[in-house]
Amino acid sequence: MADIGNEVSDAVEWYWETLSDQADDQRDSDNTARGRRAQVLGGAQMDGFAGLIEDALVEAGLPRDDVLHDHDATLPGYFRATKRWDIAVVHEGEVLAAIELKSIASSFGNNLNNRVEEAVGNNIDIHEAYENGVIEQPKPPWVGYLILMADNEDSSSSVRVREPNLDIDDEYRDASYIDRARLLCERLVRQGVVDSTAFLTSGEGEGLDGGYDEPNPDLSFQRFLDDLVAHVETQIDNKQTKLDVDD
Repeated sequence: MADIGNEVSDAVEWYWETLSDQADDQRDSDNTARGRRAQVLGGAQMDGFAGLIEDALVEAGLPRDDVLHDHDATLPGYFRATKRWDIAVVHEGEVLAAIELKSIASSFGNNLNNRVEEAVGNNIDIHEAYENGVIEQPKPPWVGYLILMADNEDSSSSVRVREPNLDIDDEYRDASYIDRARLLCERLVRQGVVDSTAFLTSGEGEGLDGGYDEPNPDLSFQRFLDDLVAHVETQIDNKQTKLDVDD
């Protein structure tokens, strides 16, 4: 996309405006984001990112109707019957990608613990669904995870951890919640739980003007989007090549 930085800023701004009950003003403004974002999807906080991802996939040649959201993004699981993803990319009967878009703006300890459990459980579930033939197709779905965390004193200060029995991983000792979220994203990729992650932080003041940070360049939204688009393009090309050979 031509100017990914501004596009991400729009998504961050929409997130904070939605939280601060300014969504109606944004919806009617001249700065309303393009594509599916112009419809504001369901008006949810992370819909700016959902629309941005959809637009990038459509620009890469994917039919817009193949990018599913909300209830339409429900896929089968292995340890449970179904899981509703934030985005599911389904092209000609194959699941090309499944993506979760998450945020944390308060109660960082409890919310981050919940996000860790969700991220590990959901992504292992879809991998097992593929490995055990529930999602039956030649290649496994690309799995992505994006998290936006509010940057404030509570999230950026070091956190003491009780260690009543065994020592914790040194990387978590005195780490802030932002540090912990970054570690989550890094380790999800390192352990093969997901294919790519993006981690962004933003303070409310700067966020209302579209300001954000990416604490680890390897977890940038640009890299995340590039990985996703490359995977989808490859799968579409492979399907077309197979059709050409069969003909």
